[in-house]
Amino acid sequence: MTNQLIVEHDEHPYPGVDGRARGFLAVNPAAGSAAGLDFTLRHVWGHLTDLAGTPVADVGRAVPADSTWQQRLAVGLDLLDTLLEDAGQDHRRLIGVGAGVPGQIERGTGVVGPSLPGQAWAGVNVAEEFGRRLTAPVLVENNTRLEAVAEVTWGVGRDAKHVFYIGLSSGIGTGLFFDGKLHRGAWGGAGELGHVSVDFDGPACPCGNRGCLVQYAAIPAVLHALRVHLGPDATTEDLQAAIATGDRACLGVIADVGQIVGRVLANLCNLLNPERIIIGGELSLAGDRLLDPMRASLRRHAMTPVRDVDIVAAQLDLGARAGARGGAALVLREAGSLAAALLATERTPV
Repeated sequence: MTNQLIVEHDEHPYPGVDGRARGFLAVNPAAGSAAGLDFTLRHVWGHLTDLAGTPVADVGRAVPADSTWQQRLAVGLDLLDTLLEDAGQDHRRLIGVGAGVPGQIERGTGVVGPSLPGQAWAGVNVAEEFGRRLTAPVLVENNTRLEAVAEVTWGVGRDAKHVFYIGLSSGIGTGLFFDGKLHRGAWGGAGELGHVSVDFDGPACPCGNRGCLVQYAAIPAVLHALRVHLGPDATTEDLQAAIATGDRACLGVIADVGQIVGRVLANLCNLLNPERIIIGGELSLAGDRLLDPMRASLRRHAMTPVRDVDIVAAQLDLGARAGARGGAALVLREAGSLAAALLATERTPV
């Protein structure tokens, strides 16, 4: 297939006035590629698609939790090379890279704000650092927001306009879509649901608040609540295995998580009235054991008619890392502005 960006097709769904099907112009999916990189606490994930969003390659690598941002960046660049090599492509074919990192991205400066847990990227202008090493444009976003972009683009949110994505993982982040558009807030700080206080007399949080949701419903809090039952060194995988076997103690704690998150979501629904809430992150693998108590709690505390919001589990496979897929999706969503950037630097896909 030709590598031209714009190609002419022989057929068109609307024939010409003389009754003949005339040629029409369309973007050639094979003319370039979009890449996504997702930097989590212990992994870096990569994803490559063509210009139609069809997956081309996936790759991931574990990193130590105490890795510096420089080490993580090096891993990400190496994974990007691997993705392109696996696809038989090179960097000239990239229209852009979407990179997800923990923490909020300050609008105007591009600097990453504090993130709990993990502070590797805090104070770093990630797009600028990537730009020193890549010719393709780089879009940087909070990685939970990228998971939300992936679900809205290819997952269970693709037919909805007003969507909240809640990532229940080592932290709790949120991606908010209003009328189909990702909401970042005035300074880029929208979506910090994990640091909404659920008990003003609760334990002090490293963020400076007290009784934050993350202290009750994130994975570290769940494992802490089960430390006697599962052991002090239990991992997320141990928790998932216990849930899968129907362990009553684990299911009880998961139900408690669902109830408290549902109560917080009820307030959010009263204020913003979404049509669908998507629950992602590792805890979403508990399925209805988590979602049923969450639904019941939300309906008990929310007002009519917002209490009828649809609550569903994320669809995309965490093994392929939804955030990396969201990075590629963000590039495709911003393809128009990225194309302008490519033309400004006289770069064309080959």
